[in-house]
Amino acid sequence: MSLPVTFGYWLAAVSPIAALLIIMIGLRRGVAEAAPFSLALAVVMSVALFGADWEVLTNAITKGTWSALTILTIIWPAILIYEISQEAGAFDTLRQALVQFSPNELLQIFAVGWVFVSFLQGITGFGVPVAVGAPLLLGLGVKPLWAVIIPLVGHAWANTFGTLAVAWDALVIHAGLSGGELYETALWAALFTWIFNLIAGISIAWFYGRLPAVKMGLAAILAISTLHGGGQLLLTQVNPTLANFLVSSLTLGLVYLIGRLPLYRKTYRLLDSTIMNREQAVVRDSTSEKLGLHQALSSYYILTAVTLIVLVIMPVKKALSFWQIGLSFPATETSLGVFTPAAALYSPITVFTHAGTFLLVGALGGLVLFLRNKTLKFGQVNRIFSRTTQKLMPSTIAVVALVAMSQVMQASGLTMVLAQGTARATAALFPFFAPLIGLLGAFITSSNMASNILFADFQRTTADILGIAIAPVLGAQTGGGAMGNTISPGNIILGTTTAAILGSEGKVLRKVLPLSLIGAVLAGIILLIYYLA
Repeated sequence: MSLPVTFGYWLAAVSPIAALLIIMIGLRRGVAEAAPFSLALAVVMSVALFGADWEVLTNAITKGTWSALTILTIIWPAILIYEISQEAGAFDTLRQALVQFSPNELLQIFAVGWVFVSFLQGITGFGVPVAVGAPLLLGLGVKPLWAVIIPLVGHAWANTFGTLAVAWDALVIHAGLSGGELYETALWAALFTWIFNLIAGISIAWFYGRLPAVKMGLAAILAISTLHGGGQLLLTQVNPTLANFLVSSLTLGLVYLIGRLPLYRKTYRLLDSTIMNREQAVVRDSTSEKLGLHQALSSYYILTAVTLIVLVIMPVKKALSFWQIGLSFPATETSLGVFTPAAALYSPITVFTHAGTFLLVGALGGLVLFLRNKTLKFGQVNRIFSRTTQKLMPSTIAVVALVAMSQVMQASGLTMVLAQGTARATAALFPFFAPLIGLLGAFITSSNMASNILFADFQRTTADILGIAIAPVLGAQTGGGAMGNTISPGNIILGTTTAAILGSEGKVLRKVLPLSLIGAVLAGIILLIYYLA
């Protein structure tokens, strides 16, 4: 491979990402408009400067389209769950139940937008926490924009060891970790994600009511973050696969106990909170009066139960993993020597253990129960599917274009030039940028797992060249990748779709980008201090 890692080529490599950010943040356009343009720019750069031919591009775009199905098959049933629950009046019932759980409105938002979405990340991941969390927050009276922002921030910390540690496993495999080095890396990764967990709790309180809300929520923030982050850190040294799932499950009980404390048994709601529109939380459909809390949450109960049974009980998971659907691709190589190996079964979807399947079962199961108890009538079903269908097209276009862009950049060498150029320019300061590279990978690919696949070997090789310890750098790679899920366009689309504000992705990104950068910069500073000490 003879990739020219010059400043000019680095600028060409970064141009599709820069265009995406400029259109979304600067021009305030939705990702459905930004992504196709960025894809086109990536194609132009690949052909004009990086030696990609039609076969490289065709394979990459086809791979991207196929990989996008993994995300889309989550988006579609997630929208369906929301529409079914909305039509049945479930969110009004949930709001009333949370008021009874605690009259403290901030704790209610913590319970849904931080604790519950972290639990969902622990068992499902793949954007489900954002897709499910946004409409639940709408039901509490959170404004649509903030209903997307809060779960984006609240779930991201769980992204390395959540989903039964699939992103962590990708790092272990592609960086060749084993023995003591593996557990040391897990320790660093857990430390960095704990830092972002604390940032998330403080940020959610700040969004709600600035410093007074932070003071009110501080006790809950510290208790939740200690169990979330500290518990995960300890459990990574025992069983990384279950580390996040166990602490996220325990925290559901913790937040209930916090709600029993005298401080949080008192009514607390800031009338001038800029993130609240309490009138939207009142569902005036008379059917909502028929719903008990357990009925209202039936779709989510089914989703959780099916996910736990399939993913945690290993014999069940193994039995249901037999059916995989994937495509085959030949090997390709650019004129500059960027080689992509052949794939006999590329990015296979294991149908019965896929998060989209769990969501679909939850949606249809909830629909059947609502129809049986006459909360919904058969005449309302057409309305539910009609609204669901109307929301599909913009998000489908955006996701396909984004994932295809990441595949084109990877297959033609843009991604590698971007990373190598950054490493060469930073030299001794490289540890500071290690988490930012992980963050960038997650932004490009919409996945911490994909970021680890993309950059784990690069981070390890660079650390070897510089003669520095490998574990902290790799921990920063996946820690930064977790933070990057906050700004992942794929996750943002999931939220704006289920919150019915498609086209507002740029507004969301402007709010969450500073938090991701703060987390990654803090991680980078910690690494610099560690290596200089």
